Amino acid sequence: MTVSRNGKGRSSGRAATRGRRRQLGGAAAAAVLASTLAACGGDSGAANALTWYINPDSGGQAEIAARCSQESGGAYTIEVAQLPREASAQREQLIRRLAANDASIDLMSLDPPFIPEFAEAGFLAPVPEDVAQRVSEDVVQSAVAGATWDGELVTVPFWANTQLLWYRESVAEEAGLDMSQPVTWDQILEAAQQTDTLIGAQGARAESLTVWLNALIESAGGSIITENAEDPGDIQLGLESEQAARAAEVMRAVADSGVAGAAFSTENEDASATEFEGPNGGFMVNWPFVYGRALSAAEAGTLDPSVPEDYGWAVYPRVNPNDEAAPPYGGINLGVGAFSAAPELAYQAAECIVSDQNQAYYFTTNGNPASSIPVYDDPEVLEVFPMAPEIRESLEIAAPRPQTVYYNEVSAAIQRTYHPPGSVVPGVTGPTAAELIRAVLAGEQLL
Repeated sequence: MTVSRNGKGRSSGRAATRGRRRQLGGAAAAAVLASTLAACGGDSGAANALTWYINPDSGGQAEIAARCSQESGGAYTIEVAQLPREASAQREQLIRRLAANDASIDLMSLDPPFIPEFAEAGFLAPVPEDVAQRVSEDVVQSAVAGATWDGELVTVPFWANTQLLWYRESVAEEAGLDMSQPVTWDQILEAAQQTDTLIGAQGARAESLTVWLNALIESAGGSIITENAEDPGDIQLGLESEQAARAAEVMRAVADSGVAGAAFSTENEDASATEFEGPNGGFMVNWPFVYGRALSAAEAGTLDPSVPEDYGWAVYPRVNPNDEAAPPYGGINLGVGAFSAAPELAYQAAECIVSDQNQAYYFTTNGNPASSIPVYDDPEVLEVFPMAPEIRESLEIAAPRPQTVYYNEVSAAIQRTYHPPGSVVPGVTGPTAAELIRAVLAGEQLL
């Protein structure tokens, strides 16, 4: 495993890059305005007009829509419609519309955990074989897995995300940790205790808790769901396994370590990043947004520049020394609505959206990593995100969250039983969660 350093000595390059990002951000904002105006009037009734339901971002998807509309030479135009901010609300709105056979949904940005539900309900237009072959070529493995249901690619991988292990270089050096080699949760706990610094992880009762537990179980060699089935009563769960018990040990160890945050049971990704930026920051598992956040704060004068200069990064910590980590996988895939009047055009547009050029643009301007492997060799990507090699390495070994049409029920049950992390009991909490999930799927209990 290679470890990129934090880019000391490249401050002038970073400043130039941030300048380019501001210019591109302004262009993206203009594209949002133009797209909004087009959606209110213009040629929205044209036969070749496609509507793309997007999740909120910094204008990147609107800009890509404008680019692809222009590049199509009039074959199609893409108008964007923004979904709510919360992933659960995005799911609810799309499902309600699709259940009513809404033909206005040509393209949609989908959170990977919801893909099986949409596919099983018949809400996604089949991906043509030639398209499936092209959009899965040179794509990180976790993104392909997250876009697949029942052995078939049912969505188009767009951007992928993963968590890294972030550390303060000065702390790792003081603790004597060799960060060029894989490290375990036990090692970083010991290092944080030795240096009297904090470990950041997401202990809040939220989706982030499911993300953490899933990564721990997968890193231990297990899975939350070991076998899917048409009948929910036949779904096989892995929460009673040795691997799940080992994951619970790690979760409880972090909660009891004395080096988790003071409000660990309510800590989300932003809270973890804030603690890591503070004087007691030591180690943290989190998404790549934390790097751009720190640079922006330093540029704005609200964070000492020496703080992000001390950032280091590595692949997610291991649960067991000899077992490769399975970091979290996230991101967005593109689905084509089953009731779209122009699915062929929608798939043409999807291929344009996920082109290497557009993924690189989205990565550098909106901070959302690519699913395409060649993008990680792009010089501008490497300049803006010097940890791009670690992100790619992480995505190649990352594990999706449980793939099931009942994901909402599974995740909600996990959040109920594994929270707060300080109450988790290895060998007990897992079976309790499994019992609750079975009861919910059987209709015997409500969440």
